[in-house]
Amino acid sequence: MPVHQITDPDDARIADYRALTDVALRTRWEPPHGLFIAEGELVLRRALRAGYPARSYLVDAKRVDQLADLDTGDAPVYAATPDVLAQATGFHVHRGVLASFHRKPLPTAAEVLAAARRVVILEDINNHTNLGAVFRGAAALGIDAVLLSPSCADPLYRRSVRVSMGEVFAVPYAKLECWPVGLDQVRAAGFTVLAMTPAADAVPMQRLTSAQRARAALLLGAEGPGLTAAAQTASDVRVVIPMRRGVDSLNVAAAAAVAFWELGRDDPPGDAG
Repeated sequence: MPVHQITDPDDARIADYRALTDVALRTRWEPPHGLFIAEGELVLRRALRAGYPARSYLVDAKRVDQLADLDTGDAPVYAATPDVLAQATGFHVHRGVLASFHRKPLPTAAEVLAAARRVVILEDINNHTNLGAVFRGAAALGIDAVLLSPSCADPLYRRSVRVSMGEVFAVPYAKLECWPVGLDQVRAAGFTVLAMTPAADAVPMQRLTSAQRARAALLLGAEGPGLTAAAQTASDVRVVIPMRRGVDSLNVAAAAAVAFWELGRDDPPGDAG
């Protein structure tokens, strides 16, 4: 595995890794160029196993051996000191390993729905940490796919990928381009759209019928504002996680995990959904 030493943070060969903490810049750069950045050895290995082709690797010079067993193919491996890495990326790369990957074409919502039994639909989730945590919960708790409203953040943004521990590569996702009209497509595919809300008149999740659970599409809104009125109106059932001690709601990722578990509590042991 040949390793190319980088001594200049402005070296054009590592342009993919420039200013990784600038969300606006990265959003303008990564999707249009068909790339994303994976941070950490575990995450990049999961990306490779999921079939994402690597463009290049950028590692702390002291950690090159961590990639010694990889077949890096045509993707160059660049190494630099921690100081050069920090200047190039805009932050201290404490995991010491980064990789740039080519994106794969997204499936359509119809393709995702056809292969799923239970899905989660996200409206206006723009916090990358929450988005990554929802994907991690979905992978762990029997959700087969994620559908995104047009205004959701990019699941392959570095922070989302990192927080998900690479589970964004394991859970299929697609965009519902028309919103909230796209919920009709979900319903037509045989799903019951369950809108999560703290409203007092919503149905407690544990009281859902077997028919409502059978092919559930759980609809979640952004932290703070929650689901829009239009999205709630377009749903089949408004549901709530009952709260105690005067707490009115949970963080969206925590609420998602609780709801995922509740929907799948009667699944056979080890059933992936």
